[in-house]
Amino acid sequence: MISSVQNVSNLSMTRALGAVDTENSASSSAATMPGTAGTANNMSFASVMGNMASDAVTSLKGAESMSFAGIKGTATTREVVDSMLQAEQTLQTAIAIRDKVVSAFLEVTKMQM
Repeated sequence: MISSVQNVSNLSMTRALGAVDTENSASSSAATMPGTAGTANNMSFASVMGNMASDAVTSLKGAESMSFAGIKGTATTREVVDSMLQAEQTLQTAIAIRDKVVSAFLEVTKMQM
C-alpha cells in the first residue's frame, strides 16, 4: 500500500510555505537566549517576531518532510512522532502569542485619550 505512493511531494498541503520570505533566517541563528534576543542584538520587536515566524514555518516544513519520509519508509516512527510533536508545540506557541497580541491591541483601542 505504501509502495503505491509514487510522488509524495504532490500530497503537500503547505506548498505555499515555501514562498515565505526567509531573509531573516541568518539573523535568527545569532540570538543566543530567547529572553535577551531583542536587547542583546539591538533587534526591533518586528524583527524578533519575524524571526519567530520564520522559525515556526521552518519547524512546520520539517515536520511535513519528516511525515513524508515516514510514508516513504525512510524515517522511523519515533522520528516522525518527535517531529510532529515539535511542530504541534510550535503551532501552540504561535497561537498563544497571536492571542496575546490581539488582546493587547484590544486593550490599547479601549484606552481613553
